[in-house]
Amino acid sequence: MLIVMVLLAIVGGALLSVQAAINGRLGGQVGILKCAFLTFSLGALVTGLLIFFVEPLGPQTLLEVPRWQVMGALCGVPYIIIMVLAVQRIGSAIATVSVIFGQLLMSIIIDNYGWLGNHAIPVSGSRWLAMALLAGALVLIYQSNRKPEAKA
Repeated sequence: MLIVMVLLAIVGGALLSVQAAINGRLGGQVGILKCAFLTFSLGALVTGLLIFFVEPLGPQTLLEVPRWQVMGALCGVPYIIIMVLAVQRIGSAIATVSVIFGQLLMSIIIDNYGWLGNHAIPVSGSRWLAMALLAGALVLIYQSNRKPEAKA
């Protein structure tokens, strides 16, 4: 089951890269906020249909859970807006690796302290190594985006 979840997460990450590339182009043509609105509107419609037809009833409703859990939905708004801006200017690869770096850094902090109701998982040497390797990947991709200087 663990490998299935990892594979699904990889597919989810791949879809985020496709979404970023598409939204970057769309945002450049119709505007960043209209692009974000379309993303969330269609996402809400599809998710609403999935809730209605697929989701089993849970023990609580959205009105019964702690408010801070509902506020997590707001984290998607800056992500979409930032990605639409970033992809237009720096491309999908560096924007995506930058997002992954931010996700990994924050995830390690959340795990280490057990924030937001998660079990504490102390930072280990292998986690620091993963951060360093991802930082190296970010630097290499950034450098490959730079245009070669014109020779005199």
